[in-house]
Amino acid sequence: MYVAALSSPERLWSADDVLSRPGPVPNTAGVYGWHFGESPHPGLPAGRLLYVGIAPRRMSNRTSTQNLRKRVRFHFRGNAYGSTLRLTLGCLLRLELRRVGSGKRLTFARDGEAELTRWMAEHARVCWLEHAEPWTVEADLIARLDLPLNLDQNRHNAFHPHLTELRARARHRARDLPVTT
Repeated sequence: MYVAALSSPERLWSADDVLSRPGPVPNTAGVYGWHFGESPHPGLPAGRLLYVGIAPRRMSNRTSTQNLRKRVRFHFRGNAYGSTLRLTLGCLLRLELRRVGSGKRLTFARDGEAELTRWMAEHARVCWLEHAEPWTVEADLIARLDLPLNLDQNRHNAFHPHLTELRARARHRARDLPVTT
C-alpha cells in the first residue's frame, strides 16, 4: 500500500501548495515522498520518486516533535543544516557548502539556500501518507524502492557510494573555507 501510494500518488504537491496557509499537509505523523520533474544529477532519472522521509523520527531515547506539515515545509524553505534532503540536493546541484554562524553549522549560505529553494519550487513535488508510527515502515520502503537520494539504511543502492563521497567532499571543502553569513 505505501509503496504504490508514494511511488505513483494520485497527486503531487508543489512548494506553492505546501507553503500556502493553512496548506494541505496534515499536522500529523507520517511518511513523505519527493519526486523531481528535473533530475538534480545527470545519473538520476527525472519524473519519479527519489527520496522518502518520515516525521516524527524515533531516536533511541525519544521521538522528535516534528510532524508532516513542519517537516515538508522545512524541506521546501529551510536550510541544509536542518534538512538532509536539502544538503543532498545542494551538493548534487554543485552549490557551495559553507560554515555559517559559529562555524559549526553547514549550509549553502544565504545565496545558495535561496537558489536551492527556487530550484525546489520549480522541480520538486511531494506526496505523503499519514501513519501513527512512520519509523515502522521506513526501512521497508527503503528496501523495496529505488531511492537514490536516501543514504540511511540504503547502502544497497547503486548511487549510495557516489552520493556519500560527494557530500563528504562538500563538507571537507566547507571546513577549509572561512565562516560566512
